[in-house]
Amino acid sequence: MSIVTTMVDLPGCKGRELGRSEWVEVTQDRVCTFADATGDHQWIHVDAERATRESPFGGPIAHGYLTLSLLIPLWSQILTVTDAAMFVNYGLNKVRFPAPVPVGGKIRLIATLADVGEVSGGLQLTIGAVIELEGSDKPVCVAEPVFRVYGG
Repeated sequence: MSIVTTMVDLPGCKGRELGRSEWVEVTQDRVCTFADATGDHQWIHVDAERATRESPFGGPIAHGYLTLSLLIPLWSQILTVTDAAMFVNYGLNKVRFPAPVPVGGKIRLIATLADVGEVSGGLQLTIGAVIELEGSDKPVCVAEPVFRVYGG
């Protein structure tokens, strides 16, 4: 489920669930690539054998910030504004990681339009974002990203 709308009609979506992304598997390769990109090579992420033996999670887990970074490609599946020239990531009001993402787990985004307001040349969107893990009742990331969308 996703929403296709226009800049004029977007404020009418305030308070609504905008949609749910497809499930995305978090592979060990993706975790290691993220570790290389960020320099965060903590063993709970990159050493599968040690993580299986020693970590309280029973195996390697994704970095919290990897989970957060996947919000963007998951978000792109949810909202299309047909007359938008660009979206800009304006920041985050808050973010929490209530549960880990085990390597091999599948995640998806559920997004709600919490608030929308006018800015010069466009709109500012505050999103209620919940990233859930397939088969788990506890979310793996709860965030409030803020985007700006500008017309063409």
